[in-house]
Amino acid sequence: MHLRLGQVESINRSNGGVPKTPVSEVLITEFGLESDRQQDRRYHGGPDRAVLLYSLELIEALQREGHPISIGSAGENLTTSGLDWNLIVPGVELQVGQARLRVTRYTSPCYKISGSFLKGEFSRISQKLYPGWSRVCARVLASGTVRAGDTIQVLL
Repeated sequence: MHLRLGQVESINRSNGGVPKTPVSEVLITEFGLESDRQQDRRYHGGPDRAVLLYSLELIEALQREGHPISIGSAGENLTTSGLDWNLIVPGVELQVGQARLRVTRYTSPCYKISGSFLKGEFSRISQKLYPGWSRVCARVLASGTVRAGDTIQVLL
């Protein structure tokens, strides 16, 4: 396994809120995924939070801990697989299909995803409390179409 190469396991979007549901392909622009909506724009969306990414391997590890999390239930737009998640840190650029992204920050977990966690403990994916378990936000540097199964390359 090449830890700087992974793939898009799932593309997820919604009309607002969670869970986000899968689609086979999407156009990603500086505003995020086409037809994806956020309910509270104060905390979600915007140029530095245009795309939310999370790791399938972390979702599966959380499931093994007994959490009812699933793809899209934590609000991620792109569910990745095959990447060393420790490399996915603010400042890193990713080539995802035709789109190019820059990770801008770790995502603070919100009570709206509490249904994905045992006893509603959504803080289980807080970067401050559990380093390496957080979702990440990204800015879109180059728009493009992304399809499920596309390669993700970490550009160091």
